[in-house]
Amino acid sequence: MLTSKEIRESFKSFFASKGHKIVPSAPMVIKGDPTLMFTNAGMNQFKDIILGNVEAKYTRVADSQKCLRVSGKHNDLEEVGHDTYHHTMFEMLGNWSFGDYFKKEAIEWAWEYLVSVLGLDPDRLYATVFEGSPSEGLSRDDEAASFWAQFLPAERIINGNKHDNFWEMGDTGPCGPCSEIHIDLRPDEERARVNGLELINKNHPQVIEIWNLVFMQYNRRADSSLDALPHKVIDTGMGFERLCMAIQGKTSNYDTDVFQPLISTLATMSGIRYGDDASTDIAMRVVADHIRTIAFAITDGQLPSNAKAGYVIRRILRRAVRYGYTFLHCREAFMYRLLPTLIDTMGDAYPELQAQRELIARVIKEEEESFLRTLETGIRLLDKKIAENKAAGSTTLRGTDAFELYDTFGFPLDLTALILAENGMTVDEAGFGTEMQKQKERARNAAAMEAGDWVVIREGESKFSGYDFTETETEILRYRLVKQKNKEYYQVVLSDTPFYAEMGGQVGDSGQLIDESGVAYDIFDTKRENNLPVHLMKKLPESTTDTFVARIHEEKRRQAEANHTATHLMHEALRDVLGTHVEQKGSFVSPEVLRFDFSHFGKMSVEEIRKVEELVAQRIRADYRREEFRDVPIAEAQAMGAMALFGEKYGEEVRVMKYGSSVELCGGTHIPSTGMIGTFRIVSESSIASGIRRIEAVTGANAERLTYEREDILLAIKELFNNNPNLIKSIEKMLEEDIQLKKQVADMKQERIARFKKTLLEQDIRRRGIRVFAIKELMQTEMMKDLAFQIAGEMTESFAIVAGTIESENKCALTVMLSKDLVESGMDAAKLVRNAAGLIQGGGGGQPHFATAGGKKSEGIHAAVEQILKEADLAN
Repeated sequence: MLTSKEIRESFKSFFASKGHKIVPSAPMVIKGDPTLMFTNAGMNQFKDIILGNVEAKYTRVADSQKCLRVSGKHNDLEEVGHDTYHHTMFEMLGNWSFGDYFKKEAIEWAWEYLVSVLGLDPDRLYATVFEGSPSEGLSRDDEAASFWAQFLPAERIINGNKHDNFWEMGDTGPCGPCSEIHIDLRPDEERARVNGLELINKNHPQVIEIWNLVFMQYNRRADSSLDALPHKVIDTGMGFERLCMAIQGKTSNYDTDVFQPLISTLATMSGIRYGDDASTDIAMRVVADHIRTIAFAITDGQLPSNAKAGYVIRRILRRAVRYGYTFLHCREAFMYRLLPTLIDTMGDAYPELQAQRELIARVIKEEEESFLRTLETGIRLLDKKIAENKAAGSTTLRGTDAFELYDTFGFPLDLTALILAENGMTVDEAGFGTEMQKQKERARNAAAMEAGDWVVIREGESKFSGYDFTETETEILRYRLVKQKNKEYYQVVLSDTPFYAEMGGQVGDSGQLIDESGVAYDIFDTKRENNLPVHLMKKLPESTTDTFVARIHEEKRRQAEANHTATHLMHEALRDVLGTHVEQKGSFVSPEVLRFDFSHFGKMSVEEIRKVEELVAQRIRADYRREEFRDVPIAEAQAMGAMALFGEKYGEEVRVMKYGSSVELCGGTHIPSTGMIGTFRIVSESSIASGIRRIEAVTGANAERLTYEREDILLAIKELFNNNPNLIKSIEKMLEEDIQLKKQVADMKQERIARFKKTLLEQDIRRRGIRVFAIKELMQTEMMKDLAFQIAGEMTESFAIVAGTIESENKCALTVMLSKDLVESGMDAAKLVRNAAGLIQGGGGGQPHFATAGGKKSEGIHAAVEQILKEADLAN
């Protein structure tokens, strides 16, 4: 039986023998493509070729691609762990042809590989073909069916509808019919009872699709019409995990050697045997799947966070932790302990796991510990909601409350329902669904973009000349109108452009497009979409067929180049000062500021920051000239000392930038010599995740302004101290005096509290046998809280403290404290202050025995106290 490692290599070897170039997997986290956060299919890294934006270097390609499907239309997250074959991260084996072979070879080679090389039983295989769509003038894919007829009987060549058998990149763009290969893995006796034909595309766990052969031959326009593609494309994708299941004779992907080592480690850690209980089995499958996603995302440079791709990774991690917490009784961080097993399983194919081992473990452990604290807080909140509902006689939790638990604390609906069921309650699922739909609509509206068809003025490929020129003669190749967030603008592609399109952390250029009569049209930004540089313009030229001059805003470019070059010098300085473990994890470069994220496990000291600044300053003064090497083979670039970063996709040939001893692979624009940077100052250094630090810095005129601002602050402070030459000593003396004064004030407050408490305790006001302390005073709220707890500590009978305090004209507060027996009888301090808070234009809450409310209408404080006393039946 072949192992998963052997299966992966056999696929590559087979297609190499068919003349395919074997390329490495692109990073799972996508950078530079606003339409996607993650690689969700093998074709993503070839989009620019498929769209015709660049020419294919190789017409035949094959690989094993890391993919992630957790958002958008390809969203399998909720199925993961509950069935046997859905995953978040998975590997997709694929082969491509760009204008070379087409349906015949794709089908013949797929059959040869599955049957002749891997030895799958041909009697268990089925193929689907597109049945056609008369409304679009598309007939049945008889061509594909005829090729399948060489290998399969007619009854096992099945017509498929547009949903299953017509693949589209999006609402517009390349598309075409596809042919899926399905396999029936059921036992022979079951196959004899039920024909596999009845189970194709019916979500049967053992009758599954393993390979999809896409035949791209059309281009979908904005009006939904179809044009023939000039160059046909073959794009195939086979689920590696499903293939392993078929080859290894298993009935679940999770029973293969891809997942079993992880599940076995989990079973040992938890003391729970896999296979004994459905709920714990699901939990183990969820964790085994999700640890792969999280680890690979981190190696590709995506840390868990609260925004965009980072939020997706955080959500996946929290889902795994929640399953471990609920079903495997993991009350402490545990997922990071699976990392050695994952590296043993996949480290050979993906060495970045081993190289980033320490960082991955630290990030996961910190995220787990943080979420476990959040989980405990959420459970306490849910317990409170349960108590409130029971007190009100309700057995159903509101959908809005369930959604708050989901959105704020990461509680999925099933966890909330589980805890409620244990307390004899249910949840309003419809209300939860309404809130979820509102959130999705908000997200959709925020990200919605409508793009018209490209208006092609002339054919050609865009050429970037911005490394050498700041202006160039050019023509418009194509343009289209885009609508986003109620704004309209044009995307324009030029034949030759000096404008740098945003990539690698460096912002895009702005400037002008000047027509033949000298009229200038503003280009307000330059973006990269599917590796195509697009210039954003609010207005098009009067004549789009003219020859133009494209001119960048040169001063802004120079400032951005200075900042970009400074990141290189700083990267080297950080490695010199902190150690060679420092590695770039992200950057942002604009004309105003530079931001640099790097791996390091502790806060930098003032001395370390100062040393980095000094080293960068030395290299600026050295005025190293820019040494640029274009189209260098990557192995040669690494031999020069350039460091390839994990998570970046490099071609076979790269660009190398060298300033003195600083050598980096980089596609951005840079200053001609380091002396032109001028000045460099670090503005801040902070943590953005476990093991990841962030430096923000400025150069040139911005650094000078920072120095002036700090000088101005220092001068202003000196003036406050009468320009005392020994400023530090004066400040220390003031702070010491401040401490003494605060102590005196605190003592005076305690004396006042003690006197006031004595006065109150000497009084004996009772209502219904309850001792009542009704207070309306000009007093700080914190003093009243202290007083209330002191009185409560001395009381041995039923009591109620109702206080209204006024600190200023627009700041007041209510404080209520009740004895234990009053709370047990149903009196609720939180409810009392909430009901009265409107009288002081405020709000608040707390616990049944103690609650406060703050407000800004001081004149209402007396009425609010009276209302509380009346509602509690404690008034005169």
